[in-house]
Amino acid sequence: MPKVDAAHYSRIDLGFDARAKADEFEEIARDVVRDLGESDSVGQIMTKTALEYRDVVHMLVARGTPAFYTWSRKLYGSPKETFPDGKSTVRDLGQMLYKLLTHVDDWGAGVTRGGIDPYPRVLDAAEAAKQIGDRLSAFFGDAHVRVEADDGILADAAAGSDYVKVRTGAKFSLRDLDILEAHEGWVHVATSLNGQAQPVAKWLAKGPPRTSAVQEGLAALVEMFTFRTHPRRARRLNDRVLAVDKAEDGANFLDVFEWFRTEGYEEDECFNASRRIFRGGVVEGGAPFTKDACYCKGIVLNYAFIRSAIQHDRMDLIPMLFVGKVDHEDVPVLAAYISHGVVKPPRFLPPIFRDLNGLAIWMAYSTFFSQLGGDAIAEHYARLFARK
Repeated sequence: MPKVDAAHYSRIDLGFDARAKADEFEEIARDVVRDLGESDSVGQIMTKTALEYRDVVHMLVARGTPAFYTWSRKLYGSPKETFPDGKSTVRDLGQMLYKLLTHVDDWGAGVTRGGIDPYPRVLDAAEAAKQIGDRLSAFFGDAHVRVEADDGILADAAAGSDYVKVRTGAKFSLRDLDILEAHEGWVHVATSLNGQAQPVAKWLAKGPPRTSAVQEGLAALVEMFTFRTHPRRARRLNDRVLAVDKAEDGANFLDVFEWFRTEGYEEDECFNASRRIFRGGVVEGGAPFTKDACYCKGIVLNYAFIRSAIQHDRMDLIPMLFVGKVDHEDVPVLAAYISHGVVKPPRFLPPIFRDLNGLAIWMAYSTFFSQLGGDAIAEHYARLFARK
């Protein structure tokens, strides 16, 4: 077992006085209420944001203890929470996708098993950074975005306010670059820059936990809409949900590591995936970091938001998902303030969101597909497939 506990984390300086910082965020929340009133809709967003950052401080103070998980679950949710229908859980989604993606992943592996992998991972971090940088320069134009290799990040790539980092030592394929361009650049960096460009609502440049599901789900959804993702990647995101669920139920670091290994991951992948889930939490199990449940949850919620906006003639709200770091509940409020000059429309949008016609047709058909016969239609084709 890794020797990571509360004493370990206490030796890592946060870089600020936790009590003073928590008090500072509470003072900001009081300032907002005092100046704008409790009923002001924009003020409510700002207050929620300030108080969430206060709770993030509390979570960081509790690293290595069960209290860390309590704060994490409050801020980021859990695989056991339900979707807005009040019935289906994030875990239900994960278990359903596990069955589907396992078969699709096996099929994809079988295609290349006897031949040449069309997407070999032969690019080192420096070359990957250069190529991603060239792509993002074309996308962002005069807005400078740095892309560089870094040995201090946990994931293969991470985005910041105006930069993307790729992990030194990792290898990348051209397909990986396609994904990182869309995920890190078109979504994470774009929403940061759109938020920074706000004349008044500058808090939109930073993402508190309440915006994580929109951010991570939107980035993954853009991968899907542009056909850049693949079953192995989708399965990796989904397996994190299941692993968080196992850790919540008491699985320790070694249990989760071994589960990833039995799912066919290389041992370094197993370690990094397990480390993501237990970072800040308790390695003995029962108290993980739950943020990785946001990805699959966010895919579903963003898809539902976009489809509902099209169905209810509010397509104007869809680009507002990129106005900065937002929660879905923020979007109608922020859109209403564009005419007041408080909010500026997003400048940087992925191609599929610049012209919404194609997306509208996609969603129109998806609405019908979801109502089309259910199991009866599936059984019809199953009988067809079974014919000799």
